[in-house]
Amino acid sequence: MHGLAPTGVAHDASKLAATKSLSAVPVNTVWPASDWWKRYGDPQLDALMDEALRTSPTLEIAAARTRQALAAAQVTDAGRFPRVDASASLTHERFSERGLVPPPYAGSWQTDGELAVTLSWELDIWGVHREAYASAIGAERAAEVDAEAAKLALATSIAEAYAEMQHAFAKRDVANKTLADREAILKLTRDRQAAGLDSRVELKQAESALPATREEIIAYDERIAHLRNAIAALLGEGPDRGLAIARPKAALVPFALPSSLPADLVGRRPDVVAQRWRIESASHAIDSAKGEFYPNVNLAAFVGLSGIGAGNILTLASRTAGVTPALSLPIFDAGRLRGNLAGRDADFDVAVAQYNRIVVDAVRDVVDEVAAWRGVEAERAEQRAALATAREAYELALLRYREGLGNYLQVLSVEQPMLVQQGLEADLDARELALSVRLVRALGGGFAPPPALALNCAAGTTGGDHHDGAAGCRGAGATKEGTR
Repeated sequence: MHGLAPTGVAHDASKLAATKSLSAVPVNTVWPASDWWKRYGDPQLDALMDEALRTSPTLEIAAARTRQALAAAQVTDAGRFPRVDASASLTHERFSERGLVPPPYAGSWQTDGELAVTLSWELDIWGVHREAYASAIGAERAAEVDAEAAKLALATSIAEAYAEMQHAFAKRDVANKTLADREAILKLTRDRQAAGLDSRVELKQAESALPATREEIIAYDERIAHLRNAIAALLGEGPDRGLAIARPKAALVPFALPSSLPADLVGRRPDVVAQRWRIESASHAIDSAKGEFYPNVNLAAFVGLSGIGAGNILTLASRTAGVTPALSLPIFDAGRLRGNLAGRDADFDVAVAQYNRIVVDAVRDVVDEVAAWRGVEAERAEQRAALATAREAYELALLRYREGLGNYLQVLSVEQPMLVQQGLEADLDARELALSVRLVRALGGGFAPPPALALNCAAGTTGGDHHDGAAGCRGAGATKEGTR
């Protein structure tokens, strides 16, 4: 008998160990802020971010999806309230002589008219529509937070492309400096060859180094052009917009992390908050599906005017009214209701599992970026020492070559380590900038949900009986409780 209330069994979602904090470098700065890109001190980057947040098609799509979800919630909400309709009709017809209409109208052509106002109301005794509306609101909140996630993804993508463009400019500077040095060495080699101190072999070696350096410069120019186009596309503009992007001047500011990163900070990521709203939505969908097993009460009423003959419609004698209460109970539906409940149950399990995965990935992202930052700091200390040594060796070799005490091979042997260290210095600067952007993304970009979007973490619940919202705020996996 499918009219009985559902029983089912309880399902436990996978549980994750709560992460209390993530160790980081000890500073007191609260980080990140919602306008985190301003910390780099580049007015052009600030302007690009403002433009992107105004005009990007990506954000327009996210906003439209939010409006779609809001409209769906509005439609669902309407099911909780009475519906009133007005109707008017005129029918010109010949009444049958053998029908229900008596003489003198039987067998004649007459106008049958009706004016009516009808009211219908499905009493939501078991909360089917109430829970369906709560589920739709959860989906709308998730879509709203997804829009914030889209903003974060767009802003970090622009910042990463901007940092990469700054890296390409820095590498081109190194290549230009190398070209200038090699042109000076070529001039010196020509003088030495003319004086009989070097042969044509050294001269050709010095000449052959120039084309390769020029090729590097051309490659960096191409990379810069591609990155300008990429940023313009993120802005929703064509390549011409990219031509107006000047050389980036983002500053390498100190890494501003609190002395410990509580997992609550990770729990503020837009994707984590949005998924917790999806769990909330799935929880209410289960309650709505349960309510369909119980009796359904409908009330219908009408009042109006009805008469035969155009002159008889608008008379007091033509008034009509009626009330139609109805009670329905599902008895046999071939498993439709139980299948629907099982589907909503599975949706909840999927939402919980996805939430657990997102939390694990979020914590891993933060730990990876912090570890990478520490690696960069260690590499930088070694690189600075290596660059100083390589530059000193190169200057000594060049001085000996200029004074006629050394040869070109000695200059070549010390030039390559110096070039490697100069390139590594630019690479480390770029990595540090990119890591700060990726850590902003890993920590949610300073997103703080407004009260309308914030779930009740302090109370240890997100509003349903099927999961533990406090676990999500602490960084642990959500759990499902209760009986189906």
